[in-house]
Amino acid sequence: MVTLFFILFLLITLLMIAWVVRTLLHGRIDRRTVATLDLARYMGLWYEIARLENRFELGMVAVTARYTLRDDGSIEVVNSGVSPRNHERHTAVGRAKTKGPGRLWVSFAGPFGSDYNILELSPEYEWALVGGRSASYLWILARHPELDAATFELLKTKAQQRGYDIEQLLTVDQSLHRAPDAPEEPQAPNEPARA
Repeated sequence: MVTLFFILFLLITLLMIAWVVRTLLHGRIDRRTVATLDLARYMGLWYEIARLENRFELGMVAVTARYTLRDDGSIEVVNSGVSPRNHERHTAVGRAKTKGPGRLWVSFAGPFGSDYNILELSPEYEWALVGGRSASYLWILARHPELDAATFELLKTKAQQRGYDIEQLLTVDQSLHRAPDAPEEPQAPNEPARA
């Protein structure tokens, strides 16, 4: 009995130490979101200017996200990007629900999802700094494939002040969107095709 208690105590102690080490290594991030958000204005096409690399978008270029408000109040999310390996556009369709001003919960796999925190947003809704639940997820988004250098540096500074490791920030190649023969963006299912 004493041995079982000791093993249980040791296991709990090791788990607590692992949690503390993980917290110290990943640091604390400031996940406070924008105070107000006009959801209708946020809808539409966003270009991914930079990100912290993640397994869902590994190596992707020409990445975009299209948000469409649905009649039931949820948001359809259509993420797409071009694989550098085969140059094909890959698309993932998901759903989002609001959890508060600037805070969404996004799912691409049924009940499994993640936080989507709009940390910074231009007054004109032209750029956004978006973070996830942990310091491993960060995106800089813009309404156009390019973002001016001063704004990009400003957003990197804001991200760093919030605790993100901007040294790991990857600039996303959006040159396919600037080319005359740019690949067609995927349409949301209920959206009319563009001419």
